[in-house]
Amino acid sequence: MTGCWRQDGQMVDNDTTEKESGVDGLMSRSMWRSLFLFLVLALVLTGCGKPYLSALDPAGPVAEKQFSLIKLSLYIMIGVLAVVMIIYVYVLIKFRQRPGQDGYPEQVEGSHTLEIIWTVIPIILLIILAIPTVVTTFSLAESYSDEEEAGDALLIKVTAHQYWWEVEYPDQGIVTAQDIYIPTGQRVYFELTSKDVIHSFWVPSLGGKTDTNPGLTNNMWLKASEPGVYHGKCAELCGPSHALMDFKVIAVEPEQFEQWVATMTEYDDKPKTALAEEGRAIFEQSCIACHATDGVTKSPYPNLAGFGDREMIAGILQHNEENLARWISNPEEVKEGNQMPSATELGLSENDIEALVEYLMQLKLQ
Repeated sequence: MTGCWRQDGQMVDNDTTEKESGVDGLMSRSMWRSLFLFLVLALVLTGCGKPYLSALDPAGPVAEKQFSLIKLSLYIMIGVLAVVMIIYVYVLIKFRQRPGQDGYPEQVEGSHTLEIIWTVIPIILLIILAIPTVVTTFSLAESYSDEEEAGDALLIKVTAHQYWWEVEYPDQGIVTAQDIYIPTGQRVYFELTSKDVIHSFWVPSLGGKTDTNPGLTNNMWLKASEPGVYHGKCAELCGPSHALMDFKVIAVEPEQFEQWVATMTEYDDKPKTALAEEGRAIFEQSCIACHATDGVTKSPYPNLAGFGDREMIAGILQHNEENLARWISNPEEVKEGNQMPSATELGLSENDIEALVEYLMQLKLQ
C-alpha cells in the first residue's frame, strides 16, 4: 500500500489524495467562474436605470452645485486609482524575479517614511473634498431658510402621502397633485411635509433629496434653467409601493405659468358630452367624498383638476383611457398598499367605469 502522511498523523493512499485534490480544483474553478459572472453582472447592472432620473444631467443651479461635488470626488478617485496602478505596474516590472536571482528583494516593512506618506496623502485628499462639500452644504442650507430671499418668490407646499404627492400654491389659492408647475428662471421655494410616514422629495435634475417628515416642515428651493418635464421620485423607503411613488416638475416660461394659474383658479370641470355627464353623476355619487375637481379645494385625496392633461396616471401608468379604466377597476393591482377602493367595492359596473373615464379624461386645462 502506497500513500502519504497527513499533518494530523494519519496515512492516506494516493488515490484518495488525488481525488481530494481534484475536488478542490473543481471547487476552486467553480468559485472563480461564479466570481467572474458576478463581476460581469454588476458591470451590466451599472448601466441600467432611467436616463431622466439622473443627477448627472443638471438643469438648475442647485443640481449644478451638487454635480460639481460629484465630479470633484470622481476626479480624486480616478487620480488615486491611476497612481496606484502606475506604482503597481512599476513594482511588478522592476522587482520581478530574474534568471539566476536568489533570495528576496530588500524588505521595507516598518518604514516610518512610507507610513507617514500613505497616512498624510489620504488626509490631504479628504480635506480637498471636505472643504467644498461643507461650504456647499451650509450655503444651500442657509439659502433654504433665507426668509428675505424667499419673500417674493413662488411658494409651493408639498405634502407626501402613501403613495402620491399633494401640491398647494397658497398665494395663488391652487390645490393639485402629482404635476408641479413652476416658472423657469426663478427660484421656487418648497415647504415639505408628510401626512403619514417619512418620504423624501427628490428631483435629480434640479436638486438633491429632502425628507418629508410627519409633523415637521423642511424647506428647500429649486430653479429650472430651461422649460421641460423633470421627473421626481420618493427617495425614502415608505411602503410596498415606494418605487412607484413618482411625480413630475413641469417647468414652463413665466407667461405660460401665469396662464396656468389663471386657468386653475377659474377651472371649468363641466362635462362636455352626454357620457361625460353620466360620468360626472357617478363621480358625485361615489368619488366626491375623496376627490375634488375644481383646482382650489383641498380634498383628502388628489384634486383632479386638469387630470386629462397630466403626464401619468397614478404617477406610473401611461396616460390613456385603457390605463385609467384599469386603475379605477383595481388600484391595488397597480399600486400595492394604496387606499383607493376598487370598482367592486364602490359597486361600479363596466358602464360606470366607461362613463367615469370619459368624464375624467375631459378634465383638461383650457
